[in-house]
Amino acid sequence: MSEAALALSLFIHIAATVIWIGGILLITFLVVPELNQVLAEQPALYQLLRRLRKRFTIVGNSALAALIVTGLLQMSTDPNYEGLLRFSNRWSQALLLKHVLIIVMALCGLLLQFVVAPALERASLLRERGLGDAAEWRRHQRRERRLTIAIALLALLILAASAWLTAI
Repeated sequence: MSEAALALSLFIHIAATVIWIGGILLITFLVVPELNQVLAEQPALYQLLRRLRKRFTIVGNSALAALIVTGLLQMSTDPNYEGLLRFSNRWSQALLLKHVLIIVMALCGLLLQFVVAPALERASLLRERGLGDAAEWRRHQRRERRLTIAIALLALLILAASAWLTAI
């Protein structure tokens, strides 16, 4: 890979990391807690959280796709890379750890995106119309919160693994 292509790949990778992990951390630890406090179970809260979730899903999934493509390109050009499923040096072992963390994070994201979020959406729509059960909505919201915090913590571990890879 040429120097210019590698630089472009690194730029896209870093920008996608900032968007994906930065977005996760910002939404998890700042935006959602503040919205919950300010709008405390008002119908606007459900609608706003639903819209935020949908918009970030598109942005986050796009950033994740860019991370996968650029990460694979960069991995294949690294002099420490010895081939698929070869873990004979510390760099490849650190990369394996990073990939395991990414897979666990992606599984949590899939669970959140395709199981928990739709259940929360249904409960939110019912609550907006005054028909839903508040306890059910809070249960789904707690599940979403736990998964989002797990994803955020995994994101930080992935950043730590990336730093370890760079230091090796």
